[in-house]
Parts: sequence; C-alpha cells; structure tokens
Amino acid sequence: MKIIPFYKNEKQLIKKSASGNRDAQQRLYEKYAPKMLGVCRRYIKDLQFAEDAMINGFVKAFKNLNTFRHEGSFEGWLRRIMVRESISHLRKQQFVVYDDSLFEKATLQNVNNTSEFDAEYIQRLIDALPEGYRAVFVLYAVEGYKHQDVAEILNISESTSKSQLYKARKWLQERLKQQNIVGYGTE
Repeated sequence: MKIIPFYKNEKQLIKKSASGNRDAQQRLYEKYAPKMLGVCRRYIKDLQFAEDAMINGFVKAFKNLNTFRHEGSFEGWLRRIMVRESISHLRKQQFVVYDDSLFEKATLQNVNNTSEFDAEYIQRLIDALPEGYRAVFVLYAVEGYKHQDVAEILNISESTSKSQLYKARKWLQERLKQQNIVGYGTE
C-alpha cells in the first residue's frame, strides 16, 4: 500500500489547520505531541496533569494558529505555549510556592541507587525539587530563558529567580554528590 502525503510541507499543514481542517490538526498533534508532553512534564510532576496541560496547550495553539507568523519555527512557538500552559496549571493548583522552608524539607523519593545518571534519573531529581524551584530551574537551565523572562513568566522578581535557581542547583548538586558516594559503595 502506498501512502500519499496530503500536505507537502509544514507551512501548508499549518495553514490547513488554521482553517479548521481536523485531519491537518491531527497530523500536527501527532507530530509534536511527544515533544510537547516532554516540555509539560519538565514542569508538572504528575504525568496525567502534564498531559492535561499539553492538551490545553494544543487547544490554545489551534485556536490561535492564525497568529503564528511563520517568522520562527512552529515548534518554538508551540513550545512557548506549552511552557505558559504548564506554568498556568501550576498556578491554578497553587503549587508554585517560593518558600525557603520547602527547600529544606524537600526529599528525594523513588530514586534507585545507580551510578549512571540517565535522563529518567535526572528527571526524578528535578521532580523532587519544590515546585517553585523546579519552575525556575527548568525555565532557566533547560528552556534557556533569561532571569528577566523567568521573573515575568512566574510573576516574581528577577532577584527571586536568581535565588531560586541558586538553591535549586545547590540542592541538585548535593543529591548528585550523595548518589555518587552511595553509587560507589563508600557509604
């Protein structure tokens, strides 16, 4: 069976999707859903909530496709929607808290002792951060936003963003150091 592509390029697919073509929207969704779920998952610990945020992000994207100007990459445009939707989800759940006492109380759960720091292990470390620290860390260190942008997105001061990033990095470094010691059996 020969598969005939209905849309020759992404620009044409986006144009059809913007006009309400459900098949084109489905194709865009299938193409970008795995990556966008990964984006949402970095911010939202629970996979089901991350999926909800991703779906809401796609709904917003399809409603606003006519605002995409084809000046940058579609994936980048979609990624920004997913980041903002994830942050919005955290705000609605009132999980984004910038309380220093949470940093001291945070514990790492469900991390197996392993000397290999694979992506799943690193994700679990990031998941163990308090929500506020995690949001700043992911926006700055993973997504590449500047502190000024992080502060604007999270509605915090730039100095708070810097402080939260410092504390998140320190916490992660301590856990990685502990894991390295335990992984080699010296403790």
